[in-house]
Amino acid sequence: MKILKASMALVLLMMLMPLISNAQDPVTTLEFPNAAKALEVVQKYTKALQAGDVAAMNAQLAPGAMIYGLGGGLDSLTVTQHREYFTTSTNQYKHTLTSELYLPVKVTNNWNEGEWVLSWGTNTIQDKKTGKTIPVPYHTAGRVENGKIVFMRYWYDMWNIMETQGFEVKPPSN
Repeated sequence: MKILKASMALVLLMMLMPLISNAQDPVTTLEFPNAAKALEVVQKYTKALQAGDVAAMNAQLAPGAMIYGLGGGLDSLTVTQHREYFTTSTNQYKHTLTSELYLPVKVTNNWNEGEWVLSWGTNTIQDKKTGKTIPVPYHTAGRVENGKIVFMRYWYDMWNIMETQGFEVKPPSN
């Protein structure tokens, strides 16, 4: 009888599981009132990078914004550090972005709640002194609040960058 009761309780729990989990599912939508504005902010940021206009890039950031994933690590940059990073970068390199794709997304009822713009493309970086180019596929996710980027996460292909700096990956000798 004890096993029967436990089995019945388990069956009841399994039947109710979809109702419980659906009540807590995050909601994601591609159509929301601020989608066009969020998209515009991220595209202005990207166009400013191509133009080498760091001030215009930073103008798209909220004062307390945090930027993650630049410099090849799990680092984080403040708005001031972001300005310094891209000032150094744009002084040394020309950035040409191609194959750009943008997707505004609104997430609710989840830890990453907010209005996001996801972007993909290739950033071809050209050394201004040597003329050498490095194609770098990238992806960013930026959360926009009140017409400003408050969070930006970069992911990009480090292999091309490391190769041009002379790094090699060699298999183990055994």
